[in-house]
Amino acid sequence: MKMRRKFLRSCCTLAAAGAGAHVLRLGQMPAMAQSSPNYKALVCVFLFGGNDANNMIIPLDGARYTAYQTMRPNIALASNTLLPVAAQGASYGLHPRLTNIQRLYNQRKAAMMFNVGTLVQPTTKANLNSATLPRNLYSHSDQTQQWQTANPTIAGGSGWGGRMADLLAGQNASTFPIGVSVNGSAALLQGVTSRPLNLTPGTALGLQRFGNSTAMNAREAGLQQVLTFDTGMQMIGAASGVMASAVRGAQEINAALAAGTPLTTVFPQTGLGRQLQQVATVMRVRQALGMNRQIFFCGMGGFDNHSDQLPAHDNLMGQLDAAIGAFYASLEQDLQLANETTLFTESEFGRTGNPSSSNGSDHAWGSHHFMFGGSVNGGEAYGTFPTHALRGPDDAGSRGLWIPSTGLDQYAASLGTWFGLGNGDLNTVFPNLRNFPNPTIGFLR
Repeated sequence: MKMRRKFLRSCCTLAAAGAGAHVLRLGQMPAMAQSSPNYKALVCVFLFGGNDANNMIIPLDGARYTAYQTMRPNIALASNTLLPVAAQGASYGLHPRLTNIQRLYNQRKAAMMFNVGTLVQPTTKANLNSATLPRNLYSHSDQTQQWQTANPTIAGGSGWGGRMADLLAGQNASTFPIGVSVNGSAALLQGVTSRPLNLTPGTALGLQRFGNSTAMNAREAGLQQVLTFDTGMQMIGAASGVMASAVRGAQEINAALAAGTPLTTVFPQTGLGRQLQQVATVMRVRQALGMNRQIFFCGMGGFDNHSDQLPAHDNLMGQLDAAIGAFYASLEQDLQLANETTLFTESEFGRTGNPSSSNGSDHAWGSHHFMFGGSVNGGEAYGTFPTHALRGPDDAGSRGLWIPSTGLDQYAASLGTWFGLGNGDLNTVFPNLRNFPNPTIGFLR
């Protein structure tokens, strides 16, 4: 009886995720599927809460640093603590905890994207009152969704990664999902037809078998009856054998993971460290899964720092840096996939230029981000850095609400082009991209 309850609980857990996680195709994976050498992976690291990029990337040139320091006197970082990098012919300083990121940047394996955010069309202070703006700017839930759907004028909808998966699924040698989230349900990976797989780092997939095959088959047959309502409708799919198929599919994936060569890289055992370790583990068995294209979603929270920001943000930057450093080391040492993988950051918005009354910062708009990989045109920054002036040329209000100089669509479409989307596909995936005269940015080769 205990085994039966355990089995039902495992099945219902996956069933509950069925709307957002891949269920039907798990059992359809060919046992000997093989990917081709044309493998590419995108890895999103979402910084939930709104990362204060004003304290992540800071201008070091005299007058510009003075403007930054004047703008946020209580939470400005001392210039002699910052990690210097060069970009666009100027000097910038990274947050002092970003030692791995500084090293990767100086090795031209990382790049910076200045002042990017959700936009419907190019927007400046001059047309701010007449331009169509994203819905509910400065709202956590709305902007988190919009960064993942790339459709800032409507609520809900599919994700831009999911729409890419819809178009590129045929490039894989199996029906294993292109999208894999290791951070719960992710709107980014929800397609119109494709669905992602949700994995919990450090655990095997659910739907494990118990006992011998004869007994298990009987349980599976009984389970189909349990999961059928009196009306004849089923909780999972229309096919009567889908649950047994999911069980067998989970076994196949777990077997592939167990048979792969163990990672030698030591990952930090933080939330993001474990997630990126799980991503590397799945990438390690890409050939057994028949994958040529994969999109992964990771995330870490805690960035909504309205008060006492300096120690909290310092800790978060340290966790981010250690996890990305380990993941990149694994790409190079364990997987030999540095050139085939691009990791990029997202966050729902940046933070205000001036501090809050309690030594934190508040919700803003445009923000800075990082891109990593052997195909990144690294050691450089892209986009336009905002002027650190309250009520200045880049401020949508009076507190340093940076109007993005680059739209999310342009940032993500650059990733999509590298991933294999054609020009026509880009407009399908990013419905507002046609509003921008420069649809992509050359940070990938």
